[in-house]
Amino acid sequence: MFEKRDEQLVSKAQEGDKKAWFMLIKRYEQAIYHYGIRMTGNTHDAADLMQDIFISVFKSLASYRGDGAFKGWLFKIAHYRCMEFYRRKRPQQSLDECVEQVAEDVTPEFGLLSDELSKQVVVAMQNLSVAQKAVVELKFFHHFTFEEIAQQLGLSANTVKSRLYSALSKLKLDLEVDNA
Repeated sequence: MFEKRDEQLVSKAQEGDKKAWFMLIKRYEQAIYHYGIRMTGNTHDAADLMQDIFISVFKSLASYRGDGAFKGWLFKIAHYRCMEFYRRKRPQQSLDECVEQVAEDVTPEFGLLSDELSKQVVVAMQNLSVAQKAVVELKFFHHFTFEEIAQQLGLSANTVKSRLYSALSKLKLDLEVDNA
């Protein structure tokens, strides 16, 4: 009936309560998975990234001090793991291969990506730089403020705004061309 707050679950998980840890995973797994799809453009990579993120969070759980919201801390780790993913994986794959793979991988079974426009947005996001993708993802899909995004990415709020508006211009152009 009453959901426990993240901080309560984190505190219990830090004490070794497995049930609390699994409740945290259940609470955020879909959001992290969809983050992975939009950032990588590939369902398989998204699943791998999600696993890496939760392993990192588990290993770092003892260092979580509660200075900010758990969700912000989680997505900060997700961002770092995503950057590591790009450093490992992307030099081996051309942008053309990536966009073709996104078009094939985005399937209706993922709820959020079920309509044609959502698929087009995911494909268009693959044309953005990783830095721009991260800002769009955190702002529109996870509803963080500019200040929260800036803190998570280690940037100024003005840099975050600049990246967002640049990304939106690119997305708008890509989506207009696709729908013309």
